[in-house]
Amino acid sequence: MSGYDVVLLIEQPFTTKDATNLRGLHEDIEDPVLYHVLLPVEDASARVESAMGSLATGEVLATPAVTVNDSDFDGLREELLDTCREGVEATVKVIEQAGGRAVGVPVTNDPIRALIDKVAEVGAAEVIILTRPHLVRDFLHLDWTSRARRKLGVPVLHLLEHENFDEQAGEGEGISGF
Repeated sequence: MSGYDVVLLIEQPFTTKDATNLRGLHEDIEDPVLYHVLLPVEDASARVESAMGSLATGEVLATPAVTVNDSDFDGLREELLDTCREGVEATVKVIEQAGGRAVGVPVTNDPIRALIDKVAEVGAAEVIILTRPHLVRDFLHLDWTSRARRKLGVPVLHLLEHENFDEQAGEGEGISGF
């Protein structure tokens, strides 16, 4: 059975609104559409670094001595991987509830490398990247979409999560899901 494969690189799990918007993009495609969901696992070291920075903010006389060992990192990594798996499953479920077919995996390495590999593996017809707005990265072309466009030979569409197409065209501001 031939089909139309779409690879999705997303920053956070889909809402019902995201899935409905996505399905609307492909309602006129005659071949069966299969969505391949890629959701990167949050970086454990970045989360610890962020938490450490939060401890030292404000007018603190002395920064508390906090040590983090490998088992702490391993536990946090496993927790973040489990959370990511749940996000992938939830995203697949809402796409299916919106009438689509989807499969997905957590991404534990570079998201763009995983995207390139998945596009090659499935012979994707297109790529859709859904993110929150990242003004500085977007402006400097360091964002996922710019990086993917430089490396892929298929159309790459960048959408903002949790916004419909009218909101992304300037009708609304920010992410409506927050």
